[in-house]
Amino acid sequence: MSELTIWTLDWVPKGPRGFVRDLRLRWACEEAGLSYAVSTIPFDGRETNHLAHQPFGQVPFLKDGELEIFESGAGLLHLARKSDRLMPRDAAGEAATVQWTIAALNSIEMVTLPWWFLKISGAENDDLTGWMGRRLDQLERVLSEQEWLAAERFTIADLLMADVLRIPDVRSFGDRPATEAYVKRATDRPSFKKAQADQISHFEAADQKRAEVVR
Repeated sequence: MSELTIWTLDWVPKGPRGFVRDLRLRWACEEAGLSYAVSTIPFDGRETNHLAHQPFGQVPFLKDGELEIFESGAGLLHLARKSDRLMPRDAAGEAATVQWTIAALNSIEMVTLPWWFLKISGAENDDLTGWMGRRLDQLERVLSEQEWLAAERFTIADLLMADVLRIPDVRSFGDRPATEAYVKRATDRPSFKKAQADQISHFEAADQKRAEVVR
């Protein structure tokens, strides 16, 4: 039995399928060839039913033997320490990978995520839209000059950045050909395709069980 266990929800509605963040950890494990299991918490009551493991009531969280880690970024960094397929072992390559992993969360997702929430709620904010545009333009300049963000190869920094950028409304915001090519390169990887398909299958398999409970 695998020591690595990725915890996610037992079911979600169709809209978020393929985007729930346990996919980030699945993708990393697939990329590195790390065996793992998937366990679940109930969708109903999710805000409070696992606070002992994730104090903000979110998913995913990761178990590695007796060790527990919450936040997808922290889980990715933990997995990267297990495989040089995810992060180089030389000091410069590791530092570049870590800095771009943090940049994906702190410089890009911190603006794209609230922008997306406001957009789907019909409360778009012009200042936030402008800020996001500037951040994406800055990233476009970087990606127009290099294939991957760190160490001249795919790392967890790319995995995380591509996952942030592939949200459809974000991906279609403006004309940024280098960014689009980058997201396509990352999501064309067999590891991503398997992780996404497995997540969708996981939630689809729960549809019937949930329907039986509701009846």
